[in-house]
Amino acid sequence: MKFVELTSRGGNYLVVTENVAWLRADENGQTKVGIVGSTALLVQGSIHEVAATILAG
Repeated sequence: MKFVELTSRGGNYLVVTENVAWLRADENGQTKVGIVGSTALLVQGSIHEVAATILAG
């Protein structure tokens, strides 16, 4: 199980990379990260930056 740290304006998240279902660009340069079996997380960074972070994790 691999974790990746995603930053948000309200705090940071450690996310299991295998549980990421989708990414969607949001407003103000943020990205929504869909998590299997949970609600989406709003994190900092463009969709491409977040995808790169997840893939590098």
